[in-house]
Amino acid sequence: MLITLLLYLVLGAFAGVVAGLFGIGGGLLIVPVLIFSFELQGVSPEVLTHMAVATSLATIVVTSASSVRAHHKHGAVRWELFKPLAAGILLGAVLGVNTAVQLPGAVLQIALGVFALVVAVQMALNLKPGAGDQVASKVELGFAGGIIGWASSIFGIGGGTLSVPYLSWRRVVMQQAVATSAACGLPIAVMGALTNIWVGWEADDLPNWSLGYVYLPAFAGIVLASSLTAPIGAKLAHRLSQPMLKKVFALFLVVVGGRFILSNLG
Repeated sequence: MLITLLLYLVLGAFAGVVAGLFGIGGGLLIVPVLIFSFELQGVSPEVLTHMAVATSLATIVVTSASSVRAHHKHGAVRWELFKPLAAGILLGAVLGVNTAVQLPGAVLQIALGVFALVVAVQMALNLKPGAGDQVASKVELGFAGGIIGWASSIFGIGGGTLSVPYLSWRRVVMQQAVATSAACGLPIAVMGALTNIWVGWEADDLPNWSLGYVYLPAFAGIVLASSLTAPIGAKLAHRLSQPMLKKVFALFLVVVGGRFILSNLG
């Protein structure tokens, strides 16, 4: 157990640095590495991918809460946009978890692989949507929140890769889009984690120290370490070349995505 906890402390440290460097949640790093580590631990293939997604969402609850406080102090969160988005997100997150648990582990890994490749292309080419021709209505925000919450809870992410481009498209300035997206990560993570605990409560083949699909040693190690290293990543972001860093991380996502797709289609 001690070695296992140390492994997750190291993973949390890397996830914190990545989140600080790129301004994205660590889920894109945490989920793939958790899948690989669960495979090494001999966790059942039927549940390990669902556990990786659920545990990632649980860690985002903590990291997102601290991020929201920081953005709120700077007055950057657009709360009037957050409220209708959050209403859709809560429903979407529940639907997303229930969608994910219906998928076999292999199919879920293929979906994760495709998503990783899409994000890799976006990061490598720095693709950004142009500004839309109108401000979003509350109905549209609620619908968009539902889609963001649904997809994010399937892939175990805080939703920034989806919500920031959407808000930018809807004429929200970038600083406010990032801050509002960070706020949206909290309801995604809370509802996603709670639903994973609920639907996984009596699941078969779960290892000891599991709370539903959330694996507590991984949760504890990642939360402890990432909270310490995220500020380091934020400082490095101002010193290193962002285009080069994004291309490196995009390459990582290509390798991960390709591995998930090829290993499960072969």
